Amino acid sequence: MTRDDLETLNQYEEAMAPHVRRLKQRAFTDRLRESLLFVPVLLLIAAVAVEQALAAVDDAWDAPESTLDLPPDAAIALLSTIAGATITTAGVVFSLLVVTLQLASAQFSPRVLRTFWRDRYGQVLIGLLLATFAYSVLALSQVETSAERAPTLTLTGALLLAFTSIIAIVGYLNRVTRQQYVGRIMERISEEALGLVKQLPYGPKVGVKVGETTDAPDLTALGPALVVRAPESGWVQQMSRRAVVAAVPAGSVVRLETRVGAFLTAGTPLATIWPRPGRPTAVASALDDAVVLGATRTMQQDVDFGLRQLNDITLRALSAAVNDPTTAIEGILRLGTVMRPLLLADLPSQTPLCAGGTILLTPWDLDHMEYVRHAFDQLRQYAAGHYQVVLALGRTIRMLRAACAQHGDRDDAIAELDRQLDLLLDAAARAGLSPTEVAQVEAAARPRV
Repeated sequence: MTRDDLETLNQYEEAMAPHVRRLKQRAFTDRLRESLLFVPVLLLIAAVAVEQALAAVDDAWDAPESTLDLPPDAAIALLSTIAGATITTAGVVFSLLVVTLQLASAQFSPRVLRTFWRDRYGQVLIGLLLATFAYSVLALSQVETSAERAPTLTLTGALLLAFTSIIAIVGYLNRVTRQQYVGRIMERISEEALGLVKQLPYGPKVGVKVGETTDAPDLTALGPALVVRAPESGWVQQMSRRAVVAAVPAGSVVRLETRVGAFLTAGTPLATIWPRPGRPTAVASALDDAVVLGATRTMQQDVDFGLRQLNDITLRALSAAVNDPTTAIEGILRLGTVMRPLLLADLPSQTPLCAGGTILLTPWDLDHMEYVRHAFDQLRQYAAGHYQVVLALGRTIRMLRAACAQHGDRDDAIAELDRQLDLLLDAAARAGLSPTEVAQVEAAARPRV
């Protein structure tokens, strides 16, 4: 990269800095949220600090006599028991967590594991057990066998941590058994997806408005273009439209060749810019910072990933190995709770005219029709042989169609819902449902005049 390229890159990075910073902060926060290490380490450090502080107070202050006064030998036995019991219990909790993850992955979908990783209660419990162990071990070093009694405050802290850990363990056992219920898993997924839907068309997570809708230009008349290629492979976890606009010269036309939730292979097009910028290397480097890639899909900006997880659970329930139509019906109902506000929400413009005359094209962003297909294409194929499941799917489609008709300006979504219903009825007839059952599904699914 030449000196001029570096100067140009610095200019672009300065304009992009606040937007890229928000992307990185959100990505970092999301990783910490799913980390089983961050919260336990914080609690471990806090326990060490509290133990040292209480030990210093015990050395400087002669505490009055109390019921917690113990001879040094008894205090050592008590602290040793607490330390041994908590580290053993920590191993049991880790084992329970691993078993829970295995069951959830096998029974529902590997993609729902993130809902267990993000459980703050479990992270706090692990940290609390480790903190109790570390505190007790350090407290042992504060006990002088030649003294008349053990340090009162230090011993009190160990007992409080031990009792708190016991209560937390009971609460965790109650919580982990409830978390395994498929309805609770789907509820958490739905709530996370609805949190993103509520921000549409623009919000802190899904993106900020960058301009007003305009007509797409004739790209063939714009001359040579610069194709920016993906630097690495990964899922598109986040994207900042403002950062993309800031990364290209004013007056450019930039077309994103991907979307949030898509998988990019290294070397494939990430964006195309017309006309070709004078400093292509600097522009390409700056544009890379506007897109965050990762090893897995996340719900940072990806509403469609919520639909994918609900689909996975429902399809697993319809498999011959599981054969659980009741769970499949609940999955369809949960899909309906996400799809209704999603179809009623306005989506970000795919052709905004931005500041400086830059036009941003995002043709790969999902529209309402594509959301409907992603929600129901696989389900209607695998549900066709289950009368009750087909009935629930048909009623959900009818509910969504009625909501779109009442809202207005959703003709494309209505046409796609009608198409899905026609395909569902055809698939049900081919799968062996009787003509009477197919007629009943159609009567329940068609709009009522």
